[in-house]
Amino acid sequence: MTDRMTPEQRHRCMSHIKSKGTKPELRVRRWLWHHGYRYRLNVPSVPGKPDIVMRPYRTAIFVNGCFWHGHNVTIPESGNDRAVENSPCCKIPTTNRPFWVEKIRRNQERDHRNQQLLQEGGWQVIVVWECQLTAQQIDRTMRQVELQLNNNLLSLYRHTPSPLPLAPQEEPLPAAAEPDTEYNT
Repeated sequence: MTDRMTPEQRHRCMSHIKSKGTKPELRVRRWLWHHGYRYRLNVPSVPGKPDIVMRPYRTAIFVNGCFWHGHNVTIPESGNDRAVENSPCCKIPTTNRPFWVEKIRRNQERDHRNQQLLQEGGWQVIVVWECQLTAQQIDRTMRQVELQLNNNLLSLYRHTPSPLPLAPQEEPLPAAAEPDTEYNT
């Protein structure tokens, strides 16, 4: 299928695509807010500048668009753009395919690098994909996010109790069932 737009029109359309405040991100934020979770947006001091930062949970949430981040698309390192297979939710365009394959590969590498930096810094990372936020799936997806948030919070405060050392005693106390030898005749 050929592109119906001129290169200038296509450039103008693509340059107007937002990276913040997208519909999938707004759906996640709305659900979290209505369920009592509070968060910060795009905190620059957190590596990767995640979409949603929940400091009490030490959790960063990325809401990724399936196309821009190549959901379930494996791109070989050899650069062979014909070996790339589309996934059900991410179809790489056939027009200017090498450009798009390279762009999505760079986005995936950046995502992986940011997640590693966050995990090394003690953060938990949750990635929510655009295809998981359909009207039929959003509640199930967000309940899984909620479960992960609660697990993250518990892991921050979980500790292993150590047994208390017992003070040494001179002589053991008699058990209740043992007969006392002084009073037996």
